[in-house]
Amino acid sequence: MASPAVRALGALVRHSFPSSPSKSLSSLRGSGFLGQRSPSLSPIAITSSPSLARWIWSSTPVCMGRRSSKIATRKGAQDAKKAKRYGKIGKEIISAVKKGGPNPVSNSVLGSVLEKAKELDVPKDIVERNIKRASEKGQEAYIEKLYEVYGYGGVGMVVEVLTDKINRSVAAVREVVKDCGGKMADPGSILFKFRRARVVNIKVSDAEKDDLLAIALDAGAEDVVDPPACDDDSEEDGSERYYKIIASSENYPGILRRLREEGIAFEPDNGSELIPETAIEADEEAMDLNKELMAKLLELDDVDAVYSDQK
Repeated sequence: MASPAVRALGALVRHSFPSSPSKSLSSLRGSGFLGQRSPSLSPIAITSSPSLARWIWSSTPVCMGRRSSKIATRKGAQDAKKAKRYGKIGKEIISAVKKGGPNPVSNSVLGSVLEKAKELDVPKDIVERNIKRASEKGQEAYIEKLYEVYGYGGVGMVVEVLTDKINRSVAAVREVVKDCGGKMADPGSILFKFRRARVVNIKVSDAEKDDLLAIALDAGAEDVVDPPACDDDSEEDGSERYYKIIASSENYPGILRRLREEGIAFEPDNGSELIPETAIEADEEAMDLNKELMAKLLELDDVDAVYSDQK
């Protein structure tokens, strides 16, 4: 015999929708309760009398809307950014060990990298694995390279690479740029449009813009940059967007200290970033093509960051 909870659910379904299972499901979809039918979902008949069958779902239907898709995309982008950050720290550890040995006391460069790894919450096993990897036969030190690229709509890009095989990295970057319809630029033709700066990332949900601006500027920041906005962003979407505090290397430690005093959560940078002097506004098609090119470049193992002057 069906339990009181099941009988109550059956009564609700019978009252709201036709008794025919197929008509009930159609009504549910039409009412916005269900999306397209999933193969993993199956209805179960609950019979409390010989003449009536009530239908419920054995698992909860899920409707992934546009907002959920955008949040998942942003979450994926943040995870990818974190993976790149860890990868870059690992390369810097290997280079430091190759040049000065595995002892951070006698190797000040390694000591500095390990401090940065601690600040960025890099897992201990990643640090230890790369220190060990540095002593392996055939492992070379990593070299930093910058490749400049012409995108779409007059947008320029700088590709930051830390590689132990320069020929491999340049060939991979050239291939992606060519496949995506971009063009490699001569050294210096794009880079002069950018400047080096330290950056602190603050989730928009963790601070009010006016308060953050006052705190950052008082601590010596150059600017606080708003995150890119979309017209249909909701409050939930905003939780995955970030303000950027731009600072000089000299004032950077003081800004972090002030944020800690104020109890504002933040994500420090992984060394420094390239900030465009002037942002370029491209049309929607060019923006989409540039985003695709940047995403493809970031998929390369040797590429640690891609900077663009696109607005």
